[in-house]
Amino acid sequence: MLDVQEFTISQAHEGFLSRNFTCHDLVSAFLERIGRLDKKDHESGPKINSTMALSSTALTEASELDTYFQSSGGKFKGPLHGIPVLVKDQADTKGLVTTYGSEACKSNIPSEDAFIITKLKNAGAVILGKTTMSEWASTWFSASSSTDWVSTQNPYKSGYDVGGSSSGSAAAVAANFCILAVAEDTGGSIRCPASFTNTVGIRPTVGLVSRHGFCPLIKTQDTPGPIARTVEDCAKMLDILVGFDPADEFTSIAWQNQQTLLKSSNIDTPQSYASNLDPKAITKARLGVVRELFGPSTDPASRLVNKVINNCLSTLSANGTTLIDITIPDLKHYLTYTPTYTLRSRADINSFLSTKPHLPSDISQIVPHPHPRPFLDLTSTIAHGPSDPTSDPTYVSRLLTRDAFQRLLVSIMAQNDLDALTFPSIQIPAPRHIDAENGRFPTCWDFPVNTLLASQGRLPAINVPAGFCEAAEADANAEEQIWHGLPVGLELVSWEYRERELFDLARGVEVLVGARKRPVLD
Repeated sequence: MLDVQEFTISQAHEGFLSRNFTCHDLVSAFLERIGRLDKKDHESGPKINSTMALSSTALTEASELDTYFQSSGGKFKGPLHGIPVLVKDQADTKGLVTTYGSEACKSNIPSEDAFIITKLKNAGAVILGKTTMSEWASTWFSASSSTDWVSTQNPYKSGYDVGGSSSGSAAAVAANFCILAVAEDTGGSIRCPASFTNTVGIRPTVGLVSRHGFCPLIKTQDTPGPIARTVEDCAKMLDILVGFDPADEFTSIAWQNQQTLLKSSNIDTPQSYASNLDPKAITKARLGVVRELFGPSTDPASRLVNKVINNCLSTLSANGTTLIDITIPDLKHYLTYTPTYTLRSRADINSFLSTKPHLPSDISQIVPHPHPRPFLDLTSTIAHGPSDPTSDPTYVSRLLTRDAFQRLLVSIMAQNDLDALTFPSIQIPAPRHIDAENGRFPTCWDFPVNTLLASQGRLPAINVPAGFCEAAEADANAEEQIWHGLPVGLELVSWEYRERELFDLARGVEVLVGARKRPVLD
């Protein structure tokens, strides 16, 4: 069987062109690996539990691509010809069960694909199946009713979570169950699990990627995006995902703004993020380090993360990067008074459910209040929030505060001539599954994520692997040992529509730090 571990798009395509293996061979190898290492009902193996459903037509589609390749004289159908992709269960996929993380939707089999799934298929990608996700994309932990409350295991350490809500997508990429995965980010649902799994994940500017066919959380904040093992593959996938969609009005303004920016940058290929990535950009960059987003040194978990991030930043500095400590005035105030989950999410989810007459029409009919599982406190509050966000007098004030926050962040970057802001994506490594169940984090808002800064500021951000926690070996009983060996991610945040620059910076970190390391599963 073909060894597909750490395969990239380029390596797969080189194999096709050299006739070393076929699309069918590649897809077969990934499906075999999933069956052996992922499934919770398999006799042995780590039982990662990253996939929800697998496509019964993936091998047939792979064979059709092989036929196309042969009959066309060695031409690819598209830029992702034969590339195995897994899809977050938040996106509609024709003929595949799509639950949005909820047991109530287990009978839902969409009759058409989400817009970007069609784009992926047209580019030649082979959809292997669906990945697990947090309940209604609204919690930082992986367990959901759609998986019978079985958590997704962290490929780097059994008994530890992968974060949410794009749990399975990140775990599957990390565990080498696919080359690429579709994910989605509202408050950090791409970057949080990417940080916990040593993968690359980008939150694009809202509107660059269509949300049509995705169950929403907050329509003004939701954005699908890619997760990959390398910056280049992440960029190649985003090249395919971006584009105007008449069914998502947000894509019209965002797409026009992106075209204007790319043309002003003299980039010949308007849609290309992956071409000519410049790893040396990081050596000339000015990064604003937001120290108040580093966790407290008194906390063993945060202390380990801080050490990894500081070592990463030291490596960048030694290679020419200018680091400037940045203070964001009233940051806690902005992060507290800009979220609109509890005011808007129910309305947006119900609007989506109204297009699915075979499903319950109101999320309040599905999610109990209060919820018996402590990590679903936000999910429960959302489900029983106002049906009309404008009925709450604080809704408009939160939108105004959000706009002010974005202006503040952009102003700080402009005043300091920064290419990006940077900090740990999450202040701690991956939590244990028992941390979700025993209430270590009393509410969703107590979980120490830093991803809200970009989400509430409506800015693009990327997570790139920074290293692994290393506990002091002198004291084997130290609490730091709990977190030893878990990945840590560095977040980079830039201006709207500066995804190209973010990829350049992330590629530089990838080259200089070299933190990607595959988990040992077999």
